Amino acid sequence: MDFDESKAIEYIKSHLPEGAPDYDEDEILNVIDIIFDYYEDNGMLDIDFDDEEDEIEELVAHVTKMLAKDPYSTILPEHVSAIVNAEIEYENSLL
Repeated sequence: MDFDESKAIEYIKSHLPEGAPDYDEDEILNVIDIIFDYYEDNGMLDIDFDDEEDEIEELVAHVTKMLAKDPYSTILPEHVSAIVNAEIEYENSLL
């Protein structure tokens, strides 16, 4: 299956922790874009992201850093890990 941004956004939003704000689609898409930029910058263009915890932590740290630089981002740092992990779960569902 091909990556579908709309389905990825829907999947991520459905896997946010209880009580998390209802982030709009553009906010979630921004995180997806940051993740794919990270993949591209690190030579990881195939959807076969290694689920090693240290790699995921590095990705979460990168996304958190990039969102902190974005004055328009409303995503709270405590929700970044859940969003990144949900995005990876969605990718893995495509394999």
